[in-house]
Amino acid sequence: MLFKIASASLIGIDAYIVEVEVDISFGMPAYVTVGLPDTTVRESKERVRAALKNCGYSFSSRKIIINLAPADRKKEGSAFDLPIALGILAHLEVFPEEKLHEYLFLGELALDGRLKPQKGILSMAVLAKKKGYAGIVIPIENEREAALVQGIDIYAMEDLVQVVEFLNGSESIAPSCYLPEELLPASEYDVDFEEIKGQQHVKRALEVAAAGSHNILLIGPPGAGKTMMARRLSTILPPMTFSEILDVTRVYSASGLLKNRNAICERPFCSPHHTISGAGLIGGGKIPKPGNVSLAHHGVLFLDELSEFQKHVLESLRQPLEDGEVTISRASMTVTYPSSFMLVAAMNPCEDAMFGMLASDFECTGSQRMRYYSKVSGPLMDRIDIQVEVAKVEFKDIISRREGEKSEHVRARVICARDIQNRRFKERNIYNNAQMGNKDVASYCSVNKGGEELMEMAVDKLGFSARAYNRVLKVARTIADLNGEENISVVHISEAIQYRILDKYF
Repeated sequence: MLFKIASASLIGIDAYIVEVEVDISFGMPAYVTVGLPDTTVRESKERVRAALKNCGYSFSSRKIIINLAPADRKKEGSAFDLPIALGILAHLEVFPEEKLHEYLFLGELALDGRLKPQKGILSMAVLAKKKGYAGIVIPIENEREAALVQGIDIYAMEDLVQVVEFLNGSESIAPSCYLPEELLPASEYDVDFEEIKGQQHVKRALEVAAAGSHNILLIGPPGAGKTMMARRLSTILPPMTFSEILDVTRVYSASGLLKNRNAICERPFCSPHHTISGAGLIGGGKIPKPGNVSLAHHGVLFLDELSEFQKHVLESLRQPLEDGEVTISRASMTVTYPSSFMLVAAMNPCEDAMFGMLASDFECTGSQRMRYYSKVSGPLMDRIDIQVEVAKVEFKDIISRREGEKSEHVRARVICARDIQNRRFKERNIYNNAQMGNKDVASYCSVNKGGEELMEMAVDKLGFSARAYNRVLKVARTIADLNGEENISVVHISEAIQYRILDKYF
């Protein structure tokens, strides 16, 4: 007899329906799983057998064939344990077969029948709603994550016995009842902008970067506060919208990094070590997994000691920086992950920067800087909108008791600038100035004659590329938005040009 149970699996962070077909017939006792299962799926036989026995059910001694359709896609994970067990129990007529067609079933079985949590449940709940299922049956530990999806019944179960009771119509089992507000804790930061001593011009550059979501590079000697300021950038970014929270949570859920959290409510901050591989940064593996560029989606990717990263690893950042997504191709599949992030990088002015901390009369020469900066390619540097020097913190600033401006005050100005951009781009599929294309720059970044003359001088003297020219205009547009001005003036362009200090070295 054939039984069909709906389940799901992941490709990237997107879920697709997997139909678990359980055929039980006369013949030599056997248990065969087909449909490109991986080792974890094939081992489900022993988990299902033990779970059924320990829950008081029998395991059929007939010929059992499990097919995971579509059969041409590789299946991985242990989420098919529950639907396979239900197919076997349906043959034993433990519950009405009709109930199996109304729900999506997911869950790994422990040997005692308990349901263990799964990764990617949020994407699967979104899929169940899209496909019109009455509800989704999941492990209880995934309940609050799946409850983020409104408009579909979420049934969180503790064990196989409770699932059987549910399929038999037990009135004591009700769907989860959570409002989105109950599942989203308020964002709390352990750091604040007011802790930064001095460095007013750098804080201004970070504010501009946050207002327009521009990539930024901090250049300065060790101990100047580059890492400290980068870690506080997240505190001045606008709060994530509910849609952004769902996007980021799906990435972390699919990666198995959600842990005990219901959702990711704070903008992510990822800071990989400079020894990271290309697959670790961009994503990859035999079955592709998200890399740091995807884990930083809608947040900040901080690359400290930029020049120490392997050159081919840095070059792989070009596509995600331009497109806001990264495509990983393997022989068996091609996966696209979201990667819309702010790049914040830091590096020393030259290899002897530490010596410059000890000798006040020492300063990196132009040739030293050029040799050191050559480790980072010009095309990648072109994609960094703002480049700012971070000076050594003076003693008077270190001992100063004057409190700096709090993150919440800076964030308020950033939110106002972002609101202006949202209204400007409401007819376009972009949300900030950094995402503007060439046509958008031509439409929204027009300058007067004085501004054109200043830009022409900068292109001639500093050797701006066409991409750098457009990025200066984008930054100038952001500065104007921060000041609440409709038109870009010479003052805005002048400040934006000051944020391109490295172009002369490339």
